[in-house]
Amino acid sequence: MPLDAGNGSHYVLGPIVAVVVVCVLAGLSKWIFGSGRNRTAAARAGGADHGLLRPVAELPDRAAGAELRAVLSDAGIRSTLGVRRDGRVQVLVFPSDEDRARRLVPPG
Repeated sequence: MPLDAGNGSHYVLGPIVAVVVVCVLAGLSKWIFGSGRNRTAAARAGGADHGLLRPVAELPDRAAGAELRAVLSDAGIRSTLGVRRDGRVQVLVFPSDEDRARRLVPPG
């Protein structure tokens, strides 16, 4: 069907083609740049994925987490807090600092 300048169908067809092209590009980029693993299956198998970080302590609230982070910071260990779905707080460190951090974490 040729598009005439007089019938105005290009005003309707243009946005439809644009939306279809964007959807195809989004699907292709998700397929090409995807991680190749199912995140929900990984979460069921081993809990949350923290990437490079390792949990060294699990605490009941943020205040306790901040106190432990201060102790770790005084020892030169970088750390951050992660909140689990049940509300408990985890103190996370890099693998290179994990052994030193575990020695500074009080038992229990």
